[in-house]
This record gives sequence, structure tokens and C-alpha cells, in this order.
Amino acid sequence: MVTPIIILLILSSPLGIAFCYSRLKSIPLDINKYASWGLGLAFIFFFIGHIAQTDGMVEMLPPQVPFKVALIYLTGAIELLVGIALFIPKLQTIAAKLGILIFVIFFPANIYAALNSVGLGGHQWGAVYLFIRAPLQIILIAWAYFLCVKEPKYNSAF
Repeated sequence: MVTPIIILLILSSPLGIAFCYSRLKSIPLDINKYASWGLGLAFIFFFIGHIAQTDGMVEMLPPQVPFKVALIYLTGAIELLVGIALFIPKLQTIAAKLGILIFVIFFPANIYAALNSVGLGGHQWGAVYLFIRAPLQIILIAWAYFLCVKEPKYNSAF
């Protein structure tokens, strides 16, 4: 059940490093930029999961879903594109909005996997895993909206 911790570390590392650097150099911190980079790295991590754990991802889908392997690769490719776009300043806002949409649309697969104890990424814990996964989803959505989409009233000079 280390995956949520890894996700949070990946998500927050660019902003944390930039914050420390801005404090050390007494320069303004571009919160949107580094928060977007963290979200981008998280989406690239999700993409890698789709490629490295394809069979486990397939198990997360209900039996009635057709073309499961193709769907896993397609959604992984979408996550990769969103991840890359989060590093491109002109695309960051739209990519973060797409990220929020992805978090909402993909969450039912996590619910299905947890309720069916699919053995991937903590889902084998059953419904209890949703007490970890649901707050993680909320954190990811809040991060994307408040730190990547919403225009800050100011960029921190800390």
C-alpha cells in the first residue's frame, strides 16, 4: 500500500524543491508552474502503471467492459499526454482541467477494484482501501484545481 505515498511524494516534490530554492535565493515562487510539474510527473507515473501493470489494470475493469487491454493502453496514452502537457506553460491549465476530468471518470474503476479485492495497488484490501483512495482522489483534484487551474492572487515571495 505504498503507492498512495509514492503518488503524494511525486506530486509534491517539484513544488517542495522550488519552495526551498525560492527561500534560499529570496526569489518569488511560481506555484502554478511547479504544482503543474508535480501533477505532470504524477500523470507520467500513472501512465507507467498502465504499461507495467497492464494485466492488473485489466482486472480493475468490470467484465462487461469491452476491449480491456486496448482501453488500458488508450487511457495510459491519455495520461501520458496530459502529463507532458502539464510541463508546457500554454497547456498547463487545460491539461490540469483534463486531469480533474480523468480523476472523476476513472474513479469508478477504483471503486470496482476495491469492492472486488483486485490485487493491484492496495485494492486487495477490499472496500477498506477506498478510505485511502477516495481522500487521495480528493487531494489530486484539489491540487489540480487550486494549484494548477485557479489563478493565484499572487505568487509567493515567501
